[in-house]
Amino acid sequence: VAFARRPGRFAVVLDCRDGSVLARLDSPQGRHFYGHGTYDASGDLLFTTENDFESGQGRIGVWDVRRGYVRIGEVASHGIGPHDLRLMPDGGFVVANGGIDTHPASGREKLNIPTMRPNLSYLDIDGNLLDQVEPIQPLASIRHLSVRPDGLVAIGMQWQSDVAAAPPLVATHMRGETLREMGDGVGLAGYVGSVAVSKDGAQLAVTSPRAGIAQVFDLVTGFVSTEVEEVDICGVAGTGTGMMFTNGNGLVFNSAGKSGRLARHELAWDNHLVSIV
Repeated sequence: VAFARRPGRFAVVLDCRDGSVLARLDSPQGRHFYGHGTYDASGDLLFTTENDFESGQGRIGVWDVRRGYVRIGEVASHGIGPHDLRLMPDGGFVVANGGIDTHPASGREKLNIPTMRPNLSYLDIDGNLLDQVEPIQPLASIRHLSVRPDGLVAIGMQWQSDVAAAPPLVATHMRGETLREMGDGVGLAGYVGSVAVSKDGAQLAVTSPRAGIAQVFDLVTGFVSTEVEEVDICGVAGTGTGMMFTNGNGLVFNSAGKSGRLARHELAWDNHLVSIV
């Protein structure tokens, strides 16, 4: 499912085999999408992050796949500005409530920076809140997530103030525990664009198109093991024991950097890279 750039009002369901459009989703009156969604474990339901832009509260839309993506309801995201949404191993969800309020009439303008309170919320399949944790710095907007099979959640954040004062913007979390913050937010130019965990669960990678770098963390030590420099690098997906990246110049490459360039396409790859196998 591909979502219109936030705050967008539509999404399209694509057949990955030939690129054909299988369905189109339009957000209900008073809602806009926030750019992410996920299927449940059965694949029968799609859940989408949305904004109730009159109240400024986050919502999770529920769509029935079996009936042709008919909208059948919504639940609270338990925060403001829900961005990424991932399925948890127990069948529930984890939501990155970025804390930033927007309104379609104002485009991408951030309306509540002085009072923002981002959080990471865990919900069961019915939308009940199971756990919630906030970053140490309230101006660190939680944006992107990746989940390991054991339930470890990898987090990428974006700093909403002076870059020179940016705190760590990479973290991991297990339900019932505190956030484990890692890295140097200044070195990432205050901005994490994507996050992914390798399929073997040993590494966590984050990208910063603003800094033109990707950092790969060892999840045992919490330290950066590899750094890759490429202009406008943002897309990242975990492979068996490593990472695959894309950038806005059409490059596809791995964590070996320039020696790991695999292909160049006549495309400007955008924010995210999704593994479908």
